[in-house]
Amino acid sequence: MSRLATLAVHAGRDDLAGLGVHVPPIDLSTTNPVPSVESGGAAYEALATGGLPPAEGGLIYQRLWNPTVARFEDALAVLERAEQAVAFGSGMAALTACLIATVNAGKPHIVAVRPLYGGSDHLLATGMLGTEVSWVEPDGVAGAIRDTTGLVIVETPANPTLDLLDLRAVTAAAGDVPVLVDNTFATPVLQRPVEHGATLVLHSATKYLGGHGDVIGGVVAANEEWATRLRGVRAITGGLMHPLAAYLLHRGLQTLPVRVQQQQANAIALAEWLAGQQHVERVYFPSGELVGRQMSGPGAMVAFAVAGGYAAAARTVEAVRLITHAVSLGGVDSLIQHPASLTHRPVAAHAKPDAAVVRMSVGLEHVDDLIADLEYALKEAHR
Repeated sequence: MSRLATLAVHAGRDDLAGLGVHVPPIDLSTTNPVPSVESGGAAYEALATGGLPPAEGGLIYQRLWNPTVARFEDALAVLERAEQAVAFGSGMAALTACLIATVNAGKPHIVAVRPLYGGSDHLLATGMLGTEVSWVEPDGVAGAIRDTTGLVIVETPANPTLDLLDLRAVTAAAGDVPVLVDNTFATPVLQRPVEHGATLVLHSATKYLGGHGDVIGGVVAANEEWATRLRGVRAITGGLMHPLAAYLLHRGLQTLPVRVQQQQANAIALAEWLAGQQHVERVYFPSGELVGRQMSGPGAMVAFAVAGGYAAAARTVEAVRLITHAVSLGGVDSLIQHPASLTHRPVAAHAKPDAAVVRMSVGLEHVDDLIADLEYALKEAHR
């Protein structure tokens, strides 16, 4: 099997030479010609129930299937070592589809380990989709499983504190219950949850997979059974990814390994520098034996607690000049934000991040320039 860097460049492009093109075509058709009533009807039934396009009958309608979206899905599945992948209009749409699928199967109970991305936490806590959630510590997964448990949901590294979970331990504790892992922070460059027993791997593709802050999308890598279920949900609910978004995300995968490795190198240097600053009380950055066994590196996200609590943390993120004060992450430029006030604002009070904590997505700028900007911001915050 080719190495990941090679797969990232070539996956989903096997048929381009036969088509006589060098880059994937973008198919924007919302509807497609139907060769006959009989074959078209059979194709519609197959696609609307989550199946793959039959040999005859056409692609029918973009909500059911699109070849540009399928190319991105095929490529992401290869990188995650999964059988298939299903793409959606956003990461939250992807999580929604997973929850609808498990509720529809008569398994509405979810076991979840905090911290999670604030939007994921909010969706689960509302019970909006008919789910009931049991929030547990990692060692409480096994004890929380019921006959009606449909999913165990975890995120590692977790948002925003970069906590790590042992995925083999989680999947063992879950038993026959599928484990969904949010792999947005690590990406398949650093971690492939399927290799550690996960059934579903979720990405906010908006982040590292796209990498340039100009496209929103979500994707779930899974086995064939789950992919069929998720395509069925997508077809009915209309949670499709637009073909142009899929094209941009597929293109983003080509540089994903290079970007993540350099961003990680910057983050390591930045975390080391932060650890020595008098105005920083604690640095959150992945470490320990799971970095090396489960992840191939710590990643490019850094969080730190600013001395002086909320007020000093707020002043710090507002004082940066090079780094952008904004939510989201994974792009080529560095971003900084205050999770308790923004991305994790909807989270229950007892589970919110410390108000002194700020989170930074480290980009591709020269690390000395990033350090200089943070040094200025921390000094300004403590004048």
